[in-house]
Amino acid sequence: MAPKNRKYIFVVGGVMSSVGKGVAAASIGTILQGKGFKVTAMKIDPYVNVDAGTMNPTEHGEVFVLNDGMECDQDMGNYERFLGIDLTRTNYMTTGSIYLRVIQKERNLEYKGRCVHVVPDIPLAAIEQIKKAGEEADADIVIIEVGGTVGDYQNVLYLEAVRFMKFAEPDDTLLVLVSYIPALGVGGNELKTKPTQHAVRFLNASGLHPDMVLARSPVAIDEKRKEKLEYMCGLAKGSIISAPDVDSIYDIPLNFEKDDLSGFILKKLRLESSTKDLKEWRALSEKRRATTETISIGIVGKYFDTGNFVLSDAYISVIEAVKHSAYFIGRKPVMTWINSKDFETGAKDVSMLKEFDGILVPGGFGESGIEGKIKAIQFARENKIPYFGLCYGMQLAVIEYARHVANLTLANTTEIKPDTAHPVIDIMPEQKKHMAEGKYGATMRLGAYPAHLTKGTIAAEAYGKEEISERHRHRFEVNPEYIEKLEKAGLVFSGRSPDGVLMEIAELPREVHPFFLGTQFHPELQARPLAPHPLFTAFLKAASARKKIGV
Repeated sequence: MAPKNRKYIFVVGGVMSSVGKGVAAASIGTILQGKGFKVTAMKIDPYVNVDAGTMNPTEHGEVFVLNDGMECDQDMGNYERFLGIDLTRTNYMTTGSIYLRVIQKERNLEYKGRCVHVVPDIPLAAIEQIKKAGEEADADIVIIEVGGTVGDYQNVLYLEAVRFMKFAEPDDTLLVLVSYIPALGVGGNELKTKPTQHAVRFLNASGLHPDMVLARSPVAIDEKRKEKLEYMCGLAKGSIISAPDVDSIYDIPLNFEKDDLSGFILKKLRLESSTKDLKEWRALSEKRRATTETISIGIVGKYFDTGNFVLSDAYISVIEAVKHSAYFIGRKPVMTWINSKDFETGAKDVSMLKEFDGILVPGGFGESGIEGKIKAIQFARENKIPYFGLCYGMQLAVIEYARHVANLTLANTTEIKPDTAHPVIDIMPEQKKHMAEGKYGATMRLGAYPAHLTKGTIAAEAYGKEEISERHRHRFEVNPEYIEKLEKAGLVFSGRSPDGVLMEIAELPREVHPFFLGTQFHPELQARPLAPHPLFTAFLKAASARKKIGV
């Protein structure tokens, strides 16, 4: 196969962090897909962590897991959701992983005895992985987001990698700066460009000049400010793209195209597009805007900041999966975050859950807030409120059922109570060795695994097939020694591993409960706005039916 004249688009941030680089990169990719190009995306995280698996979700946000088991940044989820593709570990790198690779190469004499330096060897190793990602995906365009903000010391090596590529392949490499434009004055409509001018100068000090600026601001940037940025920063006409706040992140590609983002990029990279467009995204936006009937979902979790602010980034894939399926069935989701600890302390009465159309318990680890979650699950089961449990949410549903239906009153998970009399949830045998040796990073059951569904169950009906593949991230499983007893008590294990040993889905028959289902895997990781996950859709349909009859 002849080598491709592959293009590379780097996305960096200016002025402040959390400015929306990940969604911006994903949106650029979506637009270019709509022009007929094959796109892949990468994230460079400036952490010394080798991957995101050991990072606290309250600080870093959720850990997104790929099919191959890579634990990575939540922006990888944005890429997959927007682009509708499955990424691999090659699409993610951290400072720790790049240094580790270079050190391993040095130990293996792959540098043939020469001195190994931070520059150029670290930037070159990053470029090598960027090139590999493009080759593996056979992509026309590779979009690379560099985490952090220009001017950060830890980003210097990656900016150097961009400089190398801009020098070596000037016609194939484009640099996008996502920079915040603060709004001051009465009403907050006086946009200030000075911070972005300084951000551009930070890039200049690194030997770089942006080709395009995405102007993040509360309101759309006006032509006068665009002209000022172009003049003060030495930028081409049409290179300033307005990026105002929006109701839905899925409107961002459409917003960018209002300023002809694709036209500028295609001209700069000397590309010609096919006749495709963003028709599906326009239809999604129109359907979302036309949806007025609400559906209320109570999410019982535990990752909270101090005060009343909910760290929703810890559950970002769950939030988006609910939205995808809600809009698919013509409902506007209203999600309420409920701290499970409040049910333990008595700060809230569990009966408050009767006001919701559906209850969802997402994944997590550890003892904190667990008894509160079990109370919520029991209330949902006994009051026939549609319930959906994800990973730990399934394990706790099994514990709740064992305690209150199967007469195993001391049932628990050995994660919390190692000496429990009834370990209905226990650690996987192969995990005991890892934990005994103190090895926690990348040692869980990670990535995509197949499962077989039982005919006639809610799960099989939702998927419309009997063989599935879903992504996992856990150490503990339903204890095989208790399966027969739980089944005799009425719990149905409707999804199992191909060898029948591991329980993947637990549910109650529809004649017993309208929707009571939990998954050992994380279905939210494969939910897409243009392809909602079938289990989330089934859950929301059940919740919608409850609302319709006014229960």
